[in-house]
Amino acid sequence: MIAAKKKFGQNFLKDTSILSKIIQSMPKNKRKLIEIGPGLGDLTQRLLEVKPLVAYEVDSELCIYLKDKFSKEEDEGRFALVEGDVLERFKEGSLSDEPYDMVANLPYYIATTIILEALRDPLCKSLVVMIQKEVAEKFAAPHKTKEFTSLAILAQSIGKSKILFDVLPESFEPRPKVTSSILMIEKEQEFIKGDFPGIFEKNEDLKMFEKYLRFSFTAPRKTWLKNISAWVEKKYANQLLEKYEYPVTIRPHEISVSSHHLLFKELTEGKKDGREQETERNR
Repeated sequence: MIAAKKKFGQNFLKDTSILSKIIQSMPKNKRKLIEIGPGLGDLTQRLLEVKPLVAYEVDSELCIYLKDKFSKEEDEGRFALVEGDVLERFKEGSLSDEPYDMVANLPYYIATTIILEALRDPLCKSLVVMIQKEVAEKFAAPHKTKEFTSLAILAQSIGKSKILFDVLPESFEPRPKVTSSILMIEKEQEFIKGDFPGIFEKNEDLKMFEKYLRFSFTAPRKTWLKNISAWVEKKYANQLLEKYEYPVTIRPHEISVSSHHLLFKELTEGKKDGREQETERNR
């Protein structure tokens, strides 16, 4: 038996009842399926009973094991294994050349980064991922709660985000020290619908929105005005709060997703107008 490697954050899921619940929670469609981190292939085996898949695995020892275990499925064209770091593949673009759903038991140390990359990928249409419970809560949190951060706003700007169920440590080998959760994010039909048409038309718009969120939540306990003033002129940001009747003391987690969209739209248009005016003055 192959031992789990700490450097890859490996914890192999062995609980068959949890495997069944993951299968039941998957979207029912004909889209391509991609699994990240198949491990010993217990979930992979169950997934292959539903549809063909492409698996990404960074551990070369596990790759040898998986190719042997699923040699029949590979010969039949129902299983393909890609060895390497999935984040490097994301840097090159999408994990696929067609729309796909993602299923993964993600290592805790890299889970947030992989989810964010999948959210940015317009070809990824849904995610069913097992991650640390407290991280899952940050993606699914409602506003006005302490867990409501830029991660929740980004996920909920793109689609519907919810925690399906928890997974206790004893479901794994070796046992992690924390409880895990199954997080599901289903994207809207259009890539990033948003509440205001036109603000998320391109990937560059999403990158700008992420920048806005980083500044908004620089210090979550401080006011939104204090945080955002490091990005835009404080006087202009204050005028926006007055315009939409938000208190100057409002904190970023107290602002709803749609209200963050509104403030972002106003701020980016203001910054654009400011650049255009500066260009005119310099001519």
